[in-house]
Amino acid sequence: MRPSSTGFEPAFSSTLDRVGRDGALALAFQRRGEKTVLTERRFTLPLQALEPISLAPDGSVCLMLLNPTGGVLGGDQLKTEVTLGPGAHVCLTTPSATRVYRALGPPAVQETSIRLGAGAVVEYIPDHVIPHPGSVFHQSLTVEMGPGSRVILSDALAIGRLAREERWAFRELVSRITVTSSGRPLFLDRIRLEPSRRVTEGLGGMERFGYLGTIALFADGFAGWESVIRALEARLAGWPSLRGGVSPLARGGCLVRFLAPSAYDLTEATGGLWTLARQLLLGLAPLDLRKG
Repeated sequence: MRPSSTGFEPAFSSTLDRVGRDGALALAFQRRGEKTVLTERRFTLPLQALEPISLAPDGSVCLMLLNPTGGVLGGDQLKTEVTLGPGAHVCLTTPSATRVYRALGPPAVQETSIRLGAGAVVEYIPDHVIPHPGSVFHQSLTVEMGPGSRVILSDALAIGRLAREERWAFRELVSRITVTSSGRPLFLDRIRLEPSRRVTEGLGGMERFGYLGTIALFADGFAGWESVIRALEARLAGWPSLRGGVSPLARGGCLVRFLAPSAYDLTEATGGLWTLARQLLLGLAPLDLRKG
């Protein structure tokens, strides 16, 4: 196992002849008075996290999740664990898109788990995934909600480096999202794309769109989903360049999924839908992440 200045050992096993790196990140947040504070941060490269920044008057904080190596390589095993205490409110994001490079052997694996205490709120808004030619990427996001907690999460991917005219050149991309509330399953979404085994043009091949975006909302004890869905549908209809829809979830919550022709359209739509979700679900104003 590689030494770490933090003294934190990754949960993944490692052998000397294995290709790739093990990275681990553990974060814990607590509500103290009117503010959310970071109470634990342990990491081993290539994962890291910046200092949390207070960007809103409601006491929430925003924190950037980093991979300073510039991308994910085949054989990498990266694991992030985030715990929010009762009443804590955190926005997690990334500074840029996640680039996944060619894999000659095992896949790159990225796992993220988030656990919320009673009344906690998490907004998980990472930038999209860009799979390079020959890449194999398996990612998962697991969220465990507590009583009265609320979740806004985003997930997005490109079908390649479109500026280089690369479409469907990766080997495999697997993405899994699981959300539970007090141990009860609320949502399971799994995508598996293998371009060599499927039609990548027309219907079933994202219909020539280059980006797939997802916004999912969950709130324990919330009863106003019909009005939330109508508002999200109206906002989505305001982007004629997109193709998508909004669906209610059987056990509470809603899902927005859309196709976008460009990274700009994806970013604008994600930001607009997230802004509306914050207003409807949390009663909060837009949050400026200031990445540019």
